Amino acid sequence: MATARLCVLLVALRATLANDAGLRYKPATEPVRLFTEEELRRYDGSEEAQPVYMAVKGVVFDVTEGKEFYGKDAPYNALVGKDSTRAVAKMSLDPADLTSDTTGLTEEQLKSLDSIFEGTYKSKYPIVGYTASRILNEDGSPNEDFKPEDQPHFQIKDEF
Repeated sequence: MATARLCVLLVALRATLANDAGLRYKPATEPVRLFTEEELRRYDGSEEAQPVYMAVKGVVFDVTEGKEFYGKDAPYNALVGKDSTRAVAKMSLDPADLTSDTTGLTEEQLKSLDSIFEGTYKSKYPIVGYTASRILNEDGSPNEDFKPEDQPHFQIKDEF
């Protein structure tokens, strides 16, 4: 009898821990895919029927759930439809910072970027893909440093 109770307790604990781990990252609602800059611009919140996408560190998030922040005429709308890594790191809406380029950022800004990336975007919004610049070099050749198995929400069966 005690063994049966212990087994039930372990099963319940395992299910609870699995659910807690599942809450850490929101699952992608569509297969993970590759976005060009042009394609990502289509999801800038200007069309009501379209989702709103934003990239940080080359990871494309569906921020539609936060339309009051990112939608058309919202305070952070400038960040969507592009990779806004630099702007997130600097906490800036300056048009010059609306880029993926992290050249010249301070150590403090890079730490802030990682904190916001992990604590806000990865934990709150579904990942729907990656930017082409994260996977491809400027000449179009594959980026040898990109490892699908190390990417959040990327499973080998997913297709771009």
